[in-house]
Amino acid sequence: MENRKEEQKVEIKEAFELFDTDKDDALDIHGLKFAMKALGFDEKKPELLRILRQHDKNEEGVIAFEDFFKVMAERVVNRSPIEEIHRAFQLFDDDNTGKISLHNLKRVAKELGENLDEDELQAMIDEFDLDEDGEINEEEFVKIMTEDT
Repeated sequence: MENRKEEQKVEIKEAFELFDTDKDDALDIHGLKFAMKALGFDEKKPELLRILRQHDKNEEGVIAFEDFFKVMAERVVNRSPIEEIHRAFQLFDDDNTGKISLHNLKRVAKELGENLDEDELQAMIDEFDLDEDGEINEEEFVKIMTEDT
């Protein structure tokens, strides 16, 4: 559990730093929106403005890292593991077909720097493709991710 908390701290810090483009240790509304989205929270403008107003001590239209961390730590801790799995599925299914194809898996492997050939990737799909349609649907993906190994 402690390891999970540390992972969450790193995840929040990385999201903040990614969108703190001017490196001033603060995010404006656009940076806040995208940092939150990167963490799985797609908030609308009224909620973003509420967060900024609540934490913008100098009325500069920004949120400092410490406040961003407080806001996000509670949200990240309360994320549902199943929601996380569905979010991960969406990262694979970038063409929104509802399935992970060999093409999707190749793209993700390349992005992660994994040097797997097509046969290895196809073997991964074949192992978990319960309905034998050549692709991994979301139900199969959830089963993969929740199966005890």
